[in-house]
Amino acid sequence: MNMHWLEWRRGDGAGIAIMVAAAVLLPLAITDRFYLNLLFLVMLYAGLASAWNLLGGYAGQFSLGHTAFFGIGAYSSTLLYTMAGVSPWLGMLAGVGISVLLAFLISYPVFRLRGVFFAMSTIAVGETVRIVLLWVRRKADIPYGITIDYQSGFGRMIFAEPRSYALLAGCFMLLVCAVVYALTRSRVGYYLRAVRDNEEAAQASGIDLRRYKLIAFLVSAGFTSVGGTLMAQYVLYIEPATVFATSISIDLALMTILGGVGTLLGPVLGAVIALPLQEFLRDWLGNAGAGAHLVVYGGLLIVIVMLLPQGVIGAWSARRARKAAIAKEAASDA
Repeated sequence: MNMHWLEWRRGDGAGIAIMVAAAVLLPLAITDRFYLNLLFLVMLYAGLASAWNLLGGYAGQFSLGHTAFFGIGAYSSTLLYTMAGVSPWLGMLAGVGISVLLAFLISYPVFRLRGVFFAMSTIAVGETVRIVLLWVRRKADIPYGITIDYQSGFGRMIFAEPRSYALLAGCFMLLVCAVVYALTRSRVGYYLRAVRDNEEAAQASGIDLRRYKLIAFLVSAGFTSVGGTLMAQYVLYIEPATVFATSISIDLALMTILGGVGTLLGPVLGAVIALPLQEFLRDWLGNAGAGAHLVVYGGLLIVIVMLLPQGVIGAWSARRARKAAIAKEAASDA
């Protein structure tokens, strides 16, 4: 039993070491601007998918409304910066506060629902936030699209080199993964898994369902808001149609499922596979017609998920378990 625990910890350590090395060394080693931009997106979405995984993977609450928190983070920092001159670092914290407050307020009604009804309710939350923003925009005379003036500086979270953005996204990914790792290896993580596997049994054993689901929801919402700020400062332009797009939530769920739901490295691996695949298909099939790359991309994802229903990490773990069982059986026969 102890040896199994030590082996499991060593495996975690190897994965974490690879992530740290990639986050620090890859931005320094890559010089091509295209690949640095791609690296930024991969690390940003790896962090976002890991935040989603805490709620959707470990707690079993399949949310498709995380775009609300992403958009809140983007708009909070951008409006405070462009209208009041507040540093995006502080605006980012304001966005986190608003997102956490919203998650807390909607937690009671949405946690009364399960399965597809929970997912549908979170989609409704995301659309409601977008519609409210459009209404406020007209009343406050805020332009539909907001451009952030380019003035590089650390305090403005605007950098001249794509390498700096890649390093920032790498730090974000590592921070999210570190928090998820700490939570899932604590009592909170064990309770979340119990809630995911069987809510009735977990409640019967004395676990406060709402409390632990709320912890996962608040942490997930806060980190998603941070990701919205990073994206806004990267593209220097935001509008409701992009930062509140439901496709963001769907992408986070797909990346997590592709890599392995409820695993530490699954969302990271899913982002590493999905984003470069989408970018290269867009480059190769760009002349084949509008949306052709999305058709091929969707078809490839369907094939991958059908072949690996437990995700890449799940398939690898199952393969190791089968090999261990065969070796144990061979040793017993001998």
